[in-house]
Amino acid sequence: MIRRPLTLTVATLCAALALTACNGSPEAGRPNSTVTASSRTPTPTLSTPAATPTWTPEEQAAITAAKAQYAAARTAAGVALHDPRTASRDQLEAAGNGGAWLTSIVERIVFLRDRGLYQSGNAKIVSASTTSVDLAAEQPLVVLKSCIDGAGVMMRYRATGKPVPVVTTKDGARHTMSVRLVYATAKTGSKRWFLVEEKATGTC
Repeated sequence: MIRRPLTLTVATLCAALALTACNGSPEAGRPNSTVTASSRTPTPTLSTPAATPTWTPEEQAAITAAKAQYAAARTAAGVALHDPRTASRDQLEAAGNGGAWLTSIVERIVFLRDRGLYQSGNAKIVSASTTSVDLAAEQPLVVLKSCIDGAGVMMRYRATGKPVPVVTTKDGARHTMSVRLVYATAKTGSKRWFLVEEKATGTC
């Protein structure tokens, strides 16, 4: 049973080109050899779009595994929230939940359990793109930017199944998340990816 408390760029650059018309010669047949400030045509400054990261085969393999673990860890957290009475920290860790993320999930489970509540529905990962990869770190790291849709999630009373009245937030159900996964040693001794952090950074 749960022993501790849980609550799962390309920047678009737009540069305007400043263009000015050239002045003609002041008299027919006599070219104007004096270049004035008003007759110069400025050289357009072109913006360079941000390059799409190119991952090595090793990095791409890590990204694929980390994304799969992200989905699995969030799914396990959702299952635990559906029935906080039977939720287990060991089961959550076995599914790849760890760090601050696991702590927040455990806190959420305890909150629901102690108040006779449970969660219905599941938050959905709408998209997940890779922000950075560091395989040379002591704990290899993959950082993702995800869009989470929590429209189907609701707290309910265990006794009646009725929804708990909550204040609707103006930001809507979709949120952009900064997600961190690390490659670390599990209790079994084997190494695997762990979801250790998920922070809201805006809407999506």
